Amino acid sequence: MSRLLIVHHTPSPHLAAMLDAVLLGANDPELAGVEVVREPALSATASDVLAADGILLGTPANLGYMSGALKHFFDTIYYPCQDATRTLPYGYYVHGNQGTEGATRAIDNVVSGLGWQRVASPLTVNGQPSKADLDACWELGATVAAGLLP
Repeated sequence: MSRLLIVHHTPSPHLAAMLDAVLLGANDPELAGVEVVREPALSATASDVLAADGILLGTPANLGYMSGALKHFFDTIYYPCQDATRTLPYGYYVHGNQGTEGATRAIDNVVSGLGWQRVASPLTVNGQPSKADLDACWELGATVAAGLLP
């Protein structure tokens, strides 16, 4: 069975709604061959990443950057995982109250250094997530998970 690791920092109701939708998509019954594991960014470890077949990241955009929690996750796992996880499939979502460009740029830079392979376009939402935004979150979770099926 393939393992999808969802690493998230979810400090707000808007991000909680997005995470819930991502989890619903990733856990769709048609994707029964994928085990979905979720870890808060502050407690996810290199061992979690090394055990994963794919990863999905979620963060708020704070002051034009990814959350400190997601940055801490990257700082913790970068060197232990750099060589062993090259080509790891990934996707991510970002929520902001204004712009998300700085956060997406920062994530793209880090995962580029890790050599991970993006399998879904980044999903960015500003303000309260709409039904269409939550549907896109569901789709993101399902897409990344489906890519891990044999």
